[in-house]
Amino acid sequence: MEGMSYPELVQTVLARHTENHQSNETEKELIFDSERNRYLVVHVGWEGEKRNYGSMIHVDIKDGKIWIQRDLTEEGVANELVELGVPKSDIVLAFRAPHIRQFTDFSVG
Repeated sequence: MEGMSYPELVQTVLARHTENHQSNETEKELIFDSERNRYLVVHVGWEGEKRNYGSMIHVDIKDGKIWIQRDLTEEGVANELVELGVPKSDIVLAFRAPHIRQFTDFSVG
């Protein structure tokens, strides 16, 4: 994946989380706003009588850094991006409080 831009890398990682997953009543959707560098995976559908809707993953790219706003995956989007060559210094775990970020290996923002 060398030579890919951050938007391309984020889109690749998020797309992996929608592959081969679709139940009869719920599905995962990719929502990409490439103009503003905002990327989401949302789940939409029904579980019996209960509406199932919400964001699983939300990533923004701001000031040259990848801001992970929400990540409900087991693998961790940040870890997947690092595996693809993104330096930890370019990834902000925005879902962590600013005073906690300093204790991670990732950027504080």
